[in-house]
Amino acid sequence: MELLLRGGLCVDARAGLPEPVPLDVVIEDGYIKGLRAPGLAEDNGAKTIDLHGKFIVPGLMDMHVHLRDPGQEYKEDIVSGTRAAAMGGFTAVLAMPNTQPVIDNGAQVRYVLEKAKDHAWARVYTTGSITLGQKGEALAEMADMARAGAVAFTDDGRGVQDSGLMRLAMDYLAGLEKPLLSHCQVEDLVGSGQVNEGVMSTRLGLTGWPAAGEEVQIARDIALAELTGASLHIQHLSTKKGLELVREAKLKGLPVTCEASPHHLFLDESALDEHYDTNLKMNPPLRTALDASALRAGLIEGVVDCIATDHAPHASHEKMLEFEIAPFGVTGLETALGLVLTELVNTGEMTLATLVERMSHKPREILNIADVSLSAGSFADLTVIDLDKKWIVSADSFTSKSNNNAFIGFELQGKASDVFIAGAQTLENGVLHEK
Repeated sequence: MELLLRGGLCVDARAGLPEPVPLDVVIEDGYIKGLRAPGLAEDNGAKTIDLHGKFIVPGLMDMHVHLRDPGQEYKEDIVSGTRAAAMGGFTAVLAMPNTQPVIDNGAQVRYVLEKAKDHAWARVYTTGSITLGQKGEALAEMADMARAGAVAFTDDGRGVQDSGLMRLAMDYLAGLEKPLLSHCQVEDLVGSGQVNEGVMSTRLGLTGWPAAGEEVQIARDIALAELTGASLHIQHLSTKKGLELVREAKLKGLPVTCEASPHHLFLDESALDEHYDTNLKMNPPLRTALDASALRAGLIEGVVDCIATDHAPHASHEKMLEFEIAPFGVTGLETALGLVLTELVNTGEMTLATLVERMSHKPREILNIADVSLSAGSFADLTVIDLDKKWIVSADSFTSKSNNNAFIGFELQGKASDVFIAGAQTLENGVLHEK
């Protein structure tokens, strides 16, 4: 039976819709059958959903998510993480491999994909580890993982310290035609750093984490990408100088992309104070206001290719520890869209079409996976946005198992109201469809 979405404002520049246009979207057998002017699509007994006043965009994707499955399901798992994704308007996520055990072989990749196939509320793609056990000593079985379905490779959570090993990894991945996602952290420089090295680290008496601890590896990995021809993606970029290194690489025509996370876009180190809020402890740390401003400008310009949350759930008892020993990481799946809408779209700094490019098309393009669009023949993976929805981020409102979010208390305007995956509705008027 057909599904008819009536009267939503459709936005997708890649489908020839750079500005919102009211259209009826006809869905059949999991695909978009066509788009029609309002009232011209015949219902033919189809189920009809009225979306007047709301915006329909291609399904959002978050290419940096920690589902903690297997091994740390008390923090998050594939079910709870994808439920949180649906609540945040995402139709697809990319899982990181720093689980327990590490996803460093084909069997672990298959575990994630098979569990997701039966239990997830969003499409789940997975990465594999670059090195065995993420120890940085020997390459993992990347070809085996690629055959099992891994779409990219990373040692996210720590940087690969050995330059020769990283060069070898890029050589292999160039042959496999898979991107390498780089967590840029030079451990000799970062040491036991807790927050950005500068004014706040001094004021709060916390060990500083120099920006160079990130930028040195960005420069190294760009040089290795030029040497090997491998596709390099810089994860959670946080500094202005790092942004300029990526810009220079792009101008040279190198296959280099990058992402920024909402907390690095919309917060800076001045958010830290004598309360030592561990929800503001993340890796890399919050940088300066100048860094955050540069990242926002780079995102709008397109030097920053996409927004990725680095959704990193932790249990409350872990984040209640002293700042120095509490784990790094914050959640982001349920607040990312609202933050971008509030801080950039509603202020006129970014168009909805640009949001679609950064949060839907570019992640899939970087990962070389099937794109979705508002055009006939595309998968009917859709996100519906209510731009008028006002809401306050609260600790007890999260669908995720964890509530270690950096934006608790923020007032936002704009939220996903409905989500469809292959035409099946996972979110309706802000409420999850139970399986």
